[in-house]
Amino acid sequence: MSEIKIPTGRITPWQQNNWDWRAAGNFIGGGSGSGLLFFATLAAGNVDAYRVMALVALALVGAGLTCVWLEIGRPLRAINVFFHPQTSWMTREAIVSVPLLLSGLIAVWLGGGIFVGVAAVLGVVFLYCQGRILQASKGIPAWCEPKIVPLILATGFVEGAGLAALLMAILPGENPRWLASVLLGALILRRIAWMVYFKALLKNGLPKEALAVLRPFGARFEMHGQLAPEILIVSAIFYGEAVPGLVFVAGLVAALAGWWLKFTIVTRAAYNQGYSLPFLPVRGQGEVKPGVKPGWGD
Repeated sequence: MSEIKIPTGRITPWQQNNWDWRAAGNFIGGGSGSGLLFFATLAAGNVDAYRVMALVALALVGAGLTCVWLEIGRPLRAINVFFHPQTSWMTREAIVSVPLLLSGLIAVWLGGGIFVGVAAVLGVVFLYCQGRILQASKGIPAWCEPKIVPLILATGFVEGAGLAALLMAILPGENPRWLASVLLGALILRRIAWMVYFKALLKNGLPKEALAVLRPFGARFEMHGQLAPEILIVSAIFYGEAVPGLVFVAGLVAALAGWWLKFTIVTRAAYNQGYSLPFLPVRGQGEVKPGVKPGWGD
C-alpha cells in the first residue's frame, strides 16, 4: 500500500502571529525589571544607588506592560484584563503589577523601609506569573511545556543580576564582589533550566519548524549567551583588579542573551501544534493503521 500523503496548509503546524515582538517585549522588560528590582534590594550599597537601580527596574517593567498595551487590538479596553483572575495568569500578572509599581515608587521616594522588600517580593511573583502565562498557552508546544516556568524564572534572575552588576560597575560607591559569584550561579542555573526544558521538548515532541529554530539557537545560546559570560566572571574572580570591567561585560552579555532567548521562544519558535489523528480509520474490516501527526519531529 502506498504511503498516505498528508496535505500541507492548516493541517500541519503553522507559526502563530498574534504574539509578536510586543509580546516578547513584555517578557523581556518584565523579567529583567523584576529581576533587577530583586537584586537592587541586595546589592545597592547606598540609597542613591538603590534609587537608580530601582527606577531602571520599574522603567523596564513599565515598558514591558506598555508593549502589551500596544499589542491589544482595542487599547481603550485594556481594563478588561483585570476581570478574570480566577482563570487567567495574564490577569494575575496585571493585578500584581499595580502594587509592584506603587511599592517600588514608594521605596524609591523613601529610599528604604519595608516597601523595598515588598517591591522585591512582588517582583518575584510578577516573574512567576510571566512563566505561567506561557505555560497556559496550550496550543503552542514550545510554550506549554511545564519546564518553561523554571526557565523563565532562571533567566529573569540572570538578567536582573546581570543588569545589577552592570549598574554597580558604573555607579559611584562600593561594588560588591559577591555579585559576580551570584551572577555566575544564576548563569549555571539558567544553563540547567535550558537543558531540562529542551530535553523535555524533545521527549514530548515538537513541530519540525519549531525544532529547526530551537536546535541551532540552543548551540549558539550556550556558546555566546552562557559560556562567554561564565568565562568572563571566572576570569574576574581570579584577576581582582579587572573585576569591574569584566563583570560589566559579563552582565551585559548575560542580560542580552536572556532577551534573545525570550524573543526566540515567544516569536520564532511559536508554532501551533496543528492537527493529528490517534489512528487512521478504515472501511469495513480492514486493519486499523497507526495515527499520524503531520509536521512533527521524531
